[in-house]
Amino acid sequence: MKNIQLIIIALCFLIGCQGVSDNLAADYDELVSLFNEFREYQKPILVDGIPDYSEGTMKAKLEGVRAFQQRLEDMDTTEWSTSSQVDYYLVWAEMNAIEYHHRVLEPWKHDPGFYSFFGGGDAGASMNLEGIMPALFDLEPPLNQAQQDQLGAAMTIVPQVLTHARSNLTEGSGDLAAFAIRNIDREAEFFNEMSEAFFEDNEKLKKLTKEAATSMRAYRQWIIDNKDKMTALAGSGKENYSWWNKRVQLSPWGWEESNFIIQREYDRVITWLKLEEQRNRNRPPLEVAMSERAYNKSLREALHYAVEFLKENEIMTIHDWVNPADYYLGGRGSEQDLSELSDEPSEAFYPENSNVDLKYRQREILPGENHEYVGHMLDMQRQERLNLSPIRKAERRFNMGSMRLEGWAVWMEEGLMQAGVLDERPQKGREMEYLMNASHMSLSVPDMKMHANEINLAEARKLCAEIMPRGWTKEDEGVVYFEMQSNLRNPGGFHSNVVTGKAYFMKLFRDYAVMKGEDFIIKEFIDKFLSFGVIPMPLIRWEMLGDDTEIRAITRSSSEIKIQ
Repeated sequence: MKNIQLIIIALCFLIGCQGVSDNLAADYDELVSLFNEFREYQKPILVDGIPDYSEGTMKAKLEGVRAFQQRLEDMDTTEWSTSSQVDYYLVWAEMNAIEYHHRVLEPWKHDPGFYSFFGGGDAGASMNLEGIMPALFDLEPPLNQAQQDQLGAAMTIVPQVLTHARSNLTEGSGDLAAFAIRNIDREAEFFNEMSEAFFEDNEKLKKLTKEAATSMRAYRQWIIDNKDKMTALAGSGKENYSWWNKRVQLSPWGWEESNFIIQREYDRVITWLKLEEQRNRNRPPLEVAMSERAYNKSLREALHYAVEFLKENEIMTIHDWVNPADYYLGGRGSEQDLSELSDEPSEAFYPENSNVDLKYRQREILPGENHEYVGHMLDMQRQERLNLSPIRKAERRFNMGSMRLEGWAVWMEEGLMQAGVLDERPQKGREMEYLMNASHMSLSVPDMKMHANEINLAEARKLCAEIMPRGWTKEDEGVVYFEMQSNLRNPGGFHSNVVTGKAYFMKLFRDYAVMKGEDFIIKEFIDKFLSFGVIPMPLIRWEMLGDDTEIRAITRSSSEIKIQ
């Protein structure tokens, strides 16, 4: 009898546990459904096929966002696994990003460049044209009929969208207008080129595309004519920057803490650069790759060397699918083409024409490509192969992943150098790594000051050039405009995330190493870090350390920060 009772109790326990598990699964499925529904909600409301960013529509959209937030808040996640709770906070942060766009940023009112047809909607810097405009840079002639029909429909709305833009831009920013003036001219030219390349035998589509380009140039002129009236501040302001960082990036650091980290990193980088220069003062200058063949040869050799170094030194797992040719053959021709490239100095590689990125890569290419190939491309290829939840598998919007993506890639620059990747290469190559770090600082320091509304765009460009050692950056370079645009059109900056992301990775490195003690293995740490997908760093910390105190503190303290 006693055995029967035990069996009954055991069965009840198993049935009960299964019931709880089913309920939890159902709750998590509800989160996934809510996430998918919210992604759909982010698409613009269309009126006669035109995205509607009018004031009334945007106010109504904000009310809808609040309803989504309430539904999320009503979910009880106390019994969920850590992984499921992390996904919950990913959805929470994305909803906060949309709230911020509607309550504070309002780019449809402030930023003339918001009305761009070349993407960027996922980051919130431009219209969301998902399902309306095809990815223009991905199109290759000849287009099939379906592509022609979609593109033709998209071209018809361009003039109407830009007419609406003039009405919506009631509080424009002059600094943001400056970016739009530069960008739109190139976009219009792209449309003209596209009309000839894609529609040689379709006069109707050719005409529509050229009309779209004409309307873009007219819109550009309207911005020029009205720029002086666009007096709104472009920066977020310190309080808003902090709100965004905590509630969207899920960073523990607001403006003040981030600025302190950046200033101390700037101190460190310049100090180490000067020590390297002193150490190398009697060594000959590095050879400069001045031809296309020399540059590409150094690129290929360096990438294969880096992969072998990672493998031999057990820094991280190098899978069988890893092949540097995926990177250097992308748009660079085939192996046979290398011998056909010219050995004559190319104008693009002349010192006076090289931007700062090219200047240090011409001399020591590895640090920059450790960032781009090992830090970014391998990361992307790995993410595609990970078995992630639907929420994590989705691309992070609003630069929510920038601290993770850029912090990891920037750490790879110096981290691999300290691990020895440059030891068998010319000693002065270490200077190039610190100059690369200095270029990050030349962009992140102005980033912080612009968002604090302490300096304007022109002053930021000047500061960028002043901070960069050796005069390797000029304030009027196209790359400076591009990078300052990345900073200013993101509410939490961009290059500030580059520096704080690296700092957070090192903080996590330390915490994990301390927790593991003598059992710490760098390869195990890095492989584990990369296994959680592209999510904010504090969420990775929760997964790796099993400690949610930081994310709980972030969510509690962030509610005390008020949007200004």
